[in-house]
Amino acid sequence: MVIYIKENRIKKEIQNMKKIIELAKKILTKEVILYIVFGILTTIINLGAFYILNTVLGWEENISNFIAIILAVLGAYITNKDLVFHSQAKTLKEKFIEFVKFMLGRAFTMIVELVGGLILFKLPIPNIITKFGLTIIVIILNFIISKFFAFKPKNINESEKVQ
Repeated sequence: MVIYIKENRIKKEIQNMKKIIELAKKILTKEVILYIVFGILTTIINLGAFYILNTVLGWEENISNFIAIILAVLGAYITNKDLVFHSQAKTLKEKFIEFVKFMLGRAFTMIVELVGGLILFKLPIPNIITKFGLTIIVIILNFIISKFFAFKPKNINESEKVQ
């Protein structure tokens, strides 16, 4: 009886692990993995610049935060355009529109991060921990904006939609 119960628990645990693995396979696509890798690099730029400006140079938190965000956004655009979302923009106009969309998305998340900083830097939490938490939120928002707004693939022709 005890062996039977343990076997059932093990089978259920194996089934649960298989479900988790299947879910991970669906979520962790090549695009998501590349975004995570470049997001980590962008985060290092963001946090590193903030640390140097705020802690090493003694600049005010919000000015340091603003400059760190700008540097991180420029790095993100370069990597996301070609390496993550494989921009399909061909003409100068298409590239410009894509750049504007990317920057609008980043402007939105920059406002989210700046307002978050204005509020949260007042709390009795180390500034770098606050900055790290804000950065995680911004990374998630930036993926959604980049994938579905800035680098959205061109629409399929109407003839290709009908099958």
